[in-house]
Amino acid sequence: MDLRLPRLRGVLRGPRRLGAAAAAVVVLAGAGTWTAVADDGAPRVNRTDRVMPLDGVRIDTSYFTSPGTGRRPAVLLAHGFGGSKADVRQQAEDLARDGYAVLTWSARSFGKSTGKIGLNDPKGEVADVRKLIDWLAKQPQVQLDKPGDPRVGMAGASYGGAIALETAGLDRRVDAIAPAITYWNLADALFPNGVFKKLWAGIFVNSGGGCDTFEPQLCRMYQRVAESGRPDAQAVKLLQDRSPSAVADRIKVPTLLMQGQTDSLFPLGQADAAAKAIRANGAPVDVDWIAGGHDGGDMETGRVQARVTSWFDRYLKDDKGADTGPAFRVTRTGGVDSTDGQALLRGADGATYPGLESGPRSIALKGREQRFDNPAGASPPGVSALPGLGGGGLAQLSSLGVGISLDFPGQFAAFESAPVTDDLRITGSPTATLHVKSTSDDAVLFGKVYDVGPGGGRQVLPSQLVTPLRVEGAKAGKDVTITLPAVDHHIEKGHRLRLVLASTDLGYASPAAPATYTVSLKGDLKVPTAPGVKTAAASLPTWVWWLPLAGALTAVALLLTARRRTLTPAPDPELAEVPLVITDLSKRYAKSTDRYAVQELSFRVEKGQVLGLLGPNGAGKTTTLRMLMGLIKPDGGEIRVFGHAIRPGAPVLSRVGAFVEGAGFLPHLSGRENLELYWQATGRPVEDAHLDEALEIAGLGDALARAVRTYSQGMRQRLAIAQAMLGLPDLLILDEPTNGLDPPQIREMREVMIRYAAAGRTVIVSSHLLAEVEQSCTHLVVMDRGRLVQAGPVADIIGSGDTLLVGTATPVEEPVVEKVAALPGVSSAERTDDGILVRLDADGSARRLVVELVRLDVPVQAVGPHRRLEDAFLTLIGGSA
Repeated sequence: MDLRLPRLRGVLRGPRRLGAAAAAVVVLAGAGTWTAVADDGAPRVNRTDRVMPLDGVRIDTSYFTSPGTGRRPAVLLAHGFGGSKADVRQQAEDLARDGYAVLTWSARSFGKSTGKIGLNDPKGEVADVRKLIDWLAKQPQVQLDKPGDPRVGMAGASYGGAIALETAGLDRRVDAIAPAITYWNLADALFPNGVFKKLWAGIFVNSGGGCDTFEPQLCRMYQRVAESGRPDAQAVKLLQDRSPSAVADRIKVPTLLMQGQTDSLFPLGQADAAAKAIRANGAPVDVDWIAGGHDGGDMETGRVQARVTSWFDRYLKDDKGADTGPAFRVTRTGGVDSTDGQALLRGADGATYPGLESGPRSIALKGREQRFDNPAGASPPGVSALPGLGGGGLAQLSSLGVGISLDFPGQFAAFESAPVTDDLRITGSPTATLHVKSTSDDAVLFGKVYDVGPGGGRQVLPSQLVTPLRVEGAKAGKDVTITLPAVDHHIEKGHRLRLVLASTDLGYASPAAPATYTVSLKGDLKVPTAPGVKTAAASLPTWVWWLPLAGALTAVALLLTARRRTLTPAPDPELAEVPLVITDLSKRYAKSTDRYAVQELSFRVEKGQVLGLLGPNGAGKTTTLRMLMGLIKPDGGEIRVFGHAIRPGAPVLSRVGAFVEGAGFLPHLSGRENLELYWQATGRPVEDAHLDEALEIAGLGDALARAVRTYSQGMRQRLAIAQAMLGLPDLLILDEPTNGLDPPQIREMREVMIRYAAAGRTVIVSSHLLAEVEQSCTHLVVMDRGRLVQAGPVADIIGSGDTLLVGTATPVEEPVVEKVAALPGVSSAERTDDGILVRLDADGSARRLVVELVRLDVPVQAVGPHRRLEDAFLTLIGGSA
């Protein structure tokens, strides 16, 4: 992860997919460049690039139109923080094809634009946009409501969404807006309830290029708050004045608000405040809670952009038939697709926006008065969200029943409900009233509500969200009501709700001075249920109708045969020291009874081996690795790791480390700090990390103390593998670990794998770089069409060919090579730097060849088998590659 936060790029900046076709023609046109862009079979789009001088800064713009003589509405598309106009190019082209004139631009200090970052300062970035609207009003393609007043809409995500809201409040010419995953009040977002959101604030500053790229007063404000750990009144006012909420009473245009559910930066409450304020002005407002957010997850780009287009069709083109969608929609996760492991998304909607308090239900909690500590230095901190980590979004895991939160004993109080007697859907913000007392004047608490499974063993924090609360005057004791994070979460029958008040959280600044807090309940937990919001009914597949009959027949068969469902097989003591044994492993393709991704695969891996898993695309390598890691279940056969059968969640998987794709790291933290943070999030003891040993094997040296944003690609890759090696797992799985690396970096990665296995551990590496596998692996498993082709030591597989390398003392002249090629039993011969490469035919033999070479006076030094892994691989798989 670099300074530009690539893992968050799609979230913060909107879509980045560029057009498929090249520019058809480029000509200079005044101050800009004109380009005709055309996707295959799609209408042509004309793009003009201009750098416009505006009030002492230069703003880089692109203007998109499609051919036609009529005037059309305009759309201003803004990018996210840390991005540029290039990030919204594809959306601009799509809107241009739909009949809009589209203008994109890079905000101050981003892309090729100059100036300092003002965080959407009304006198800076917003003033720039108002001048861009002036420019649009002069374009012959743009529809006008009156002279100087173009028909114009605005859309953007995050930073770009906020400027759409602000501009709508400050320029009456804006006619409709569609902001996404953005803020209403930036002070509330970064200083919620008077607590400094330090981790996100640091990411915010670093992704902007560092403090010096901001306006001086913003830089001074950040440094002051970061040093004290507490926002002051001046800091709060500075951010409030640059927020849409400052012009709340002036935003009176149709507004589509799309907010992320997995978003600890700008949570759902920000969109709720915006919706209430804009609706109070009499403007139409629809609200859409999408699955993703700044913490990752599915951004639903296609659906969201289609809804934005429909919104503009209705309110800019006056198309009364345009379907703008329901007044409120929320995306819900309905399990996991067994074919690809992805979350299944379904929509729920309501005829009106319910807000965050609709349909309250009281849940009684139990728990005595509890005392807990705020440790000196607020360390170690508890963990809720991990901003910037987890490519698929760690927050999304909570919707799939996976908990990653961490509360340290002695640093929190917990109050728990009885098991719920029926399914419960929380849609909105729960609230609770507490009595808080502290040995210090102020107390800072972090409130969260867990979904706790039967038996209390598994607890999940919905969307990984937490609410900070500063309680002033707590020394004398004080009743406070805490509004917990807004979520949409399903509580299953038999589960409990657990309210936790913690003294620390990784993402926030807590008081450094030690203190003791005392907390007791003052009433029930109130949870909103939004009864007017209904999940869309899914169509019933045909198997539903015959499922009861099939179930009955199965039950009869089980009774007749006295067959029992098998539990996890007992460990095999004879395999206790064997890292991996795969026996008759099979996995069918989804919805197929006779097509296999993996079929009857068997092989064994011993300690100290570096095993290369090879095969063409579709060979079944990835499916095999996913079954090995317990991510999907096989249809037949079994996998045993150190004698234990693999099942999802099997305890023996703690002995397996995996690197499947590039890890995400916080760019402003050092390599060591990133790894410490990752291990802390696992909840395992610090001493079990073996951090120093993993780092020594990875060979990062002094770079560990440097910020990750300074790392090269090779260093990031080694850091990612060091992360997989934390805890020194006995079996390490690496999927394409050398992707994107140059030759020196590949050599370094090879040494890392060899060093790791040298201590008696085992490495399995899947790679398409055959030459690299040949040098780094000791053993190979070659697959094709789901089946095993060959397994064994690399030397055995390579050395079984019919090609010999004849090493010579001096270079051989071409006439001599021609004589060798004409010998009986020789199919071909060619000169190499080392001698002669001879391929024998079916009648040839090495012994006979040597005799003939001596007869020809060839200065032979050595003769040996020579077949590259590539040759062997292609021979084994035939025409499958």
